[in-house]
Amino acid sequence: MNIQDPTTQAAKRHWLVKVPEITLAFWLIKILSTTVGETAADYLAVDVGLGLTITMGIMMTLLLAALAVQFRSRQYTPWRYWLVVVLVSVVGTQITDFLTDHLGVSLYVSTGVFSGLLVLSFWLWHKFERTLSIHDIDTPRREMFYWITILCTFALGTAAGDLATEAFGLGFTVGSVLFGVAIALTWVSFKTGGSPVLTFWVAYVITRPFGASLGDLLTQPKDSGGLDLGTMHISAIFLSVIIVLVTYAQLSRKQS
Repeated sequence: MNIQDPTTQAAKRHWLVKVPEITLAFWLIKILSTTVGETAADYLAVDVGLGLTITMGIMMTLLLAALAVQFRSRQYTPWRYWLVVVLVSVVGTQITDFLTDHLGVSLYVSTGVFSGLLVLSFWLWHKFERTLSIHDIDTPRREMFYWITILCTFALGTAAGDLATEAFGLGFTVGSVLFGVAIALTWVSFKTGGSPVLTFWVAYVITRPFGASLGDLLTQPKDSGGLDLGTMHISAIFLSVIIVLVTYAQLSRKQS
């Protein structure tokens, strides 16, 4: 009988965990990547003139390639992980935009559909794995459920954000404030004894429309309620901050 030492098993399990620790830097990069997803998608499709269909095809190809690299890795590597998150953010945004702008699907419908898909993803994940904790992403199947869920949160967040700011007429400023308050309340709930798993996923979903509203506030024309700072400039600035933070995380991991 081959019995492994418990400390060896624990070390192996930790080595296989494929996601970062949940820190302030994690949430900052998450929000920035969300905003980059919103602004970069608009920049490529509109400003560069590629159009939504071509841009979505390019980004989906890049996402699949990045996921292949991520799945081949047997441990968390900051640059691999966050590259996938940024690309998922762009693709999630474009899926919702494609349904709304090209197929004429109502934001009420897309928000409802993506909500249902997110619940289904959670249900299947828990049914097969008996956990929804990101600290347990240590097998290929769990990682598959994780990334499917992440894609659903980005698509849902885009639809819900557009529903709030456009269909409900809240505007980008009010939308950013309301989603920011919702994030703060989720944090308070966590600090006062709320479920770590539940509050994490609630915050993860809400940061998507918050980042999208913030991105629109910064980049949309003034007559539409934005500050008209330009999608290229905001994308470049936020992407630069992401690169700095991820590089620091990568170097810190190598030194540890």
